[in-house]
Amino acid sequence: MLRRLAVLVLVLVVLCLPPWWTLFASGADWPLPVFLAGTAVFAAWLVSFPFLMVAGHGRRRSDRAARIADTSLGMIWVLFTWSVLGGSVDLVLAGLDVGGVGRARAVAVTVAVVCAGLLGWGHHEAMRVPRVKRLDVRLPRLGGGLDGTRVVVLADTHYGPIDRAGWSARVTEAVNALDADVVVHAGDIADGTPAQRREQSAPLGTIRARLAKVYVTGNHEYGSEAQGWLDRMADLGWEPLHNRHVVVERGGDALVLAGVDDVTAESSGLAGHRADLLDALAGADPDRPVLLVAHQPKYVPQAAAAGIDLQVSGHTHGGQIWPFNFLVRLDQPVVHGLSRHGERTQLYTSRGTGFWGPPFRVFAPSEITLLTLRSGDAPTPD
Repeated sequence: MLRRLAVLVLVLVVLCLPPWWTLFASGADWPLPVFLAGTAVFAAWLVSFPFLMVAGHGRRRSDRAARIADTSLGMIWVLFTWSVLGGSVDLVLAGLDVGGVGRARAVAVTVAVVCAGLLGWGHHEAMRVPRVKRLDVRLPRLGGGLDGTRVVVLADTHYGPIDRAGWSARVTEAVNALDADVVVHAGDIADGTPAQRREQSAPLGTIRARLAKVYVTGNHEYGSEAQGWLDRMADLGWEPLHNRHVVVERGGDALVLAGVDDVTAESSGLAGHRADLLDALAGADPDRPVLLVAHQPKYVPQAAAAGIDLQVSGHTHGGQIWPFNFLVRLDQPVVHGLSRHGERTQLYTSRGTGFWGPPFRVFAPSEITLLTLRSGDAPTPD
């Protein structure tokens, strides 16, 4: 515990120091009351943030505390990023002897303005109904009867401390307007229990699909009643693919829709939960094409080894707040988009429909994805 606390304190200090230095202490020569007020704000956040996180995301699950903690974390991340960039520019200008005595203050003001603009725009992007991303995906084994099958992908809705029941209803309307054959929810449905997020998840029950609506658990379900979410989605008319599959047919051809639990399921200690592709495909005709839903892109090596035709995933959020996408890439093989793995397997990674924690999306727009499946040879993705 002491080691974890020390690491947490170190991380928070590292996040705070560049913005504090760039905005208030790098030679900007603000009046003393301004310097003291800015320093006090950063110190207050540094002290209060751990307690807000525990209150918001611990056993108490105070939505108010979570909203404050999550929002402030997003703000400090943006401030950290652009203060580092601004400080670097300041050093370069100083080395070139450009700007004189007003340079540091100009950099501080510029960083503050840029961050305010990005946070305002990023909040709008997070709270808006996602744009529809349309993409054709060619599957060589797909029968002609299923050519043109429309698969709508939702992922990472993260119903949470900010009440987005209205947003959820508008997302549902957007999905229904796409006239889907199959609708997929690729996990991380909520931060909280089914009872807590009942109103926000309720609109999912009105989503329409001609052939199937399928859902798999994400890692966040394993902190908030994963089995309860499987049951909740079943009550809303979805097929929970808890290491199982269903078969959809049209025009005399069939497609296997398989799903596995998140890769974190086994470590959760919840009985019967683990990512098990063998169970998911048990009894499936090996000659039929398979669309696998697995929350994390990092599951694709197992999918490729099994000869899966298409894996659909979420989890990454496309980074959510730039430049976090570079850190995500250290953990996942793909951050977003269509990619090829092995001889047969393609992977589509969604940027996600909602957001986790900080209510901001900066250079990582959310999406509702419409994949149109096409029979025939698949070109290598760019």
